[in-house]
Amino acid sequence: MADHMDIARGPLSPDHRHDMADALMESGGLRVRQGRRRGRGAGINPTGRFERQVRHVFDDGWASIEELPPFKTEVQVEKPRAIITRNASPDISFDRSINPYRGCEHGCVYCFARPTHSYMGLSAGLDFEAKLFAKPDAARLLERELAKPGYQPRSIAIGTNTDPYQPIEKEWRIMRSVLEVLDKANHPVGIVTKSALVMRDIDILASMAERGLARVALSVTTLDRKLARSMEPRAATPSRRLEAIRALSDAGIPTGVMAAPVIPGLNDHEIERILDSAAAAGAEQAGYVLLRLPHEVSPLFRDWLLRDHPDRYRHVMSLVRSMRDGKDYDAEFGKRMRGAGPYAWQIGRRFQMAAKRLGLDGKLMPLRTDLFTPPTVGGTQLSLL
Repeated sequence: MADHMDIARGPLSPDHRHDMADALMESGGLRVRQGRRRGRGAGINPTGRFERQVRHVFDDGWASIEELPPFKTEVQVEKPRAIITRNASPDISFDRSINPYRGCEHGCVYCFARPTHSYMGLSAGLDFEAKLFAKPDAARLLERELAKPGYQPRSIAIGTNTDPYQPIEKEWRIMRSVLEVLDKANHPVGIVTKSALVMRDIDILASMAERGLARVALSVTTLDRKLARSMEPRAATPSRRLEAIRALSDAGIPTGVMAAPVIPGLNDHEIERILDSAAAAGAEQAGYVLLRLPHEVSPLFRDWLLRDHPDRYRHVMSLVRSMRDGKDYDAEFGKRMRGAGPYAWQIGRRFQMAAKRLGLDGKLMPLRTDLFTPPTVGGTQLSLL
């Protein structure tokens, strides 16, 4: 007997059942009982793709399933050697980023960063949301890296993988310590978040913005609170994200909105409403990213879609595949963010027209790098002159 036997609400066609079986088989695990995953996005916890053994939870006849504890958030300390991550992707506007945390408690079921947990021997499913890693030495490492001879400043992106303002930031305050280092060094930073917690750091961000060193974008996926609760259970509500846009904008911080991800057949009808609401709240610029389903994200997303929106499953996945050359995902540079084909073109055109109408389509002013002052850290030899 599986951990949880209900497959989806309402009657399912043979095609739906076949899709569900495929999703579960590809994920290497069956759905976790609702009581154990309350408040989480993923419904399954498949074994990491690099593991030699695949483990399944099942009832052995002794009712031991009922004794399994719920998935509670656990945080381990990670001690990396460096904190700035470099990339050379041709379709990304930044070449360096910082991730204060590994894993994300927000639990967004569509998160393209989920597969990174497999490198830790953990699952991209519930483990990604519940077994987190914090990097408390981030500020110290950053200060050391910025102080290296020959370091050339360029904008550092934060929040492009996991959210720096996820709930555990309230206790660990790693993001704030990173901002303090960047502020002191006059180093530019761009932030993307789904959390209203970013308002806590308005004092630092406003000061940096005055010097042309900071900008923030709030990711608003939907204005439907019920859909947001299901799809991204521990992220801020849509209204709170709009409130954050207003607060940041009022503080003089260049603020944008990211309609990301756009999920065809599920939230793409909200593009115009999201941009309208963000512009009314003070957003100055907008962007979007099409749904991405790399590696384990595909079966996780499909399982969620069958569980929460079984009536839309076939339509949504058909549209996704129409924009991904018949596949769930195409990682080709230049296509992975926008997709291809008529429906992808339509989404892009609608976004462009709405952004232009609202004045959200302007080019961003580059953040300043000429003010950079390398930190002086312990052991650094000072100049004699």
